[in-house]
Amino acid sequence: MTTLTVHNLDDAMEKQLQISAKQHNCSTEEAYRILKQALFPIENQKNLGSRLHRQILALTNGVELELPTRSLPRAAPDFSENK
Repeated sequence: MTTLTVHNLDDAMEKQLQISAKQHNCSTEEAYRILKQALFPIENQKNLGSRLHRQILALTNGVELELPTRSLPRAAPDFSENK
């Protein structure tokens, strides 16, 4: 685990960090997760499908494949004995 030293942290920031750490049941030494959430807000985090799509676009230089059109589902079979 890497050690992070923050200099010149004002009192308000230090107090808020302590409060946030306590709310998340961790110590201020374990504030990495809190800092990560602050630096990478949840709205910037996409779901797995979106992340994969972005990575595939980067690998293929943005080439998008055309998806075939979907057809209607076929009718359910009739298993009734009265035919």
